[in-house]
Amino acid sequence: MGNTVTTSPTKAEREMADGLYFVVHPSFQMAGAMSLYGPSAKTSTYTGSYMPDEITRECSRRMHYAAWRLSREKNANKRAMWKQHYLSMRDLVVLGNRKLVFRAVRRWLSHPSKADDLTSDCQIVMIQSVAAYNPWLGIRFSTYAYTCLMRALSRMSLKAKGDRMSRSVPLEGIMVGEESPATASDPGLRHQQTVEEFLRPECDLLTDRERQVIVSRFRMGAGQAEATLDQVGKKLGLSKERVRQVQASALDKLRQALSRPE
Repeated sequence: MGNTVTTSPTKAEREMADGLYFVVHPSFQMAGAMSLYGPSAKTSTYTGSYMPDEITRECSRRMHYAAWRLSREKNANKRAMWKQHYLSMRDLVVLGNRKLVFRAVRRWLSHPSKADDLTSDCQIVMIQSVAAYNPWLGIRFSTYAYTCLMRALSRMSLKAKGDRMSRSVPLEGIMVGEESPATASDPGLRHQQTVEEFLRPECDLLTDRERQVIVSRFRMGAGQAEATLDQVGKKLGLSKERVRQVQASALDKLRQALSRPE
């Protein structure tokens, strides 16, 4: 039963399951499925801080079964029962594997004082990982969830970096092509390259994509209105998160270039 191929539900089945993610296993329609996966089935116990992998798989299988039954049930009371069973199994897995969150955050952070905020965000990622995990595949849940957590931390880091760079390099406040009072009084700064020069096609500081993002985001073109991340993404065929990453990279390059002495 461990390596049996699972199938995905139809869109209609997902909707009937209140949007819950699940896979369909052949054992769901076998005699005895209710006693194996249903609310009355006994949940294995364990000692220690970590839920063993096999018990995690056991609870996860029961989660998928509950969502599958929910997708086929029309009676309101029975639907509520299966939804509650799903949530109960999910919460057991989240609680039993919560130390994965702390382990991932500790590995990622150099400053433990910032751990609380990331831990809260990672709890959401853990819940999503539990919901998406397929217990019939040959992958340990701890491996799968830890990978999801580290990827999420990487995305959070890129987002935070982009936000910091947006604040530290306010391009809309730079007088492109004009000297500010500060540069006019300082001969060294007066001859510093302007942002406009770095955005010219012949300048190789930025890639074409980075240049397009900065020009669109910060009104760097004549008569252009400042665009949102979503608007830039639609224009360039990129996701909002990818635009944020490109922006962060470009702003980092510009900040370093603008801070270099002549």
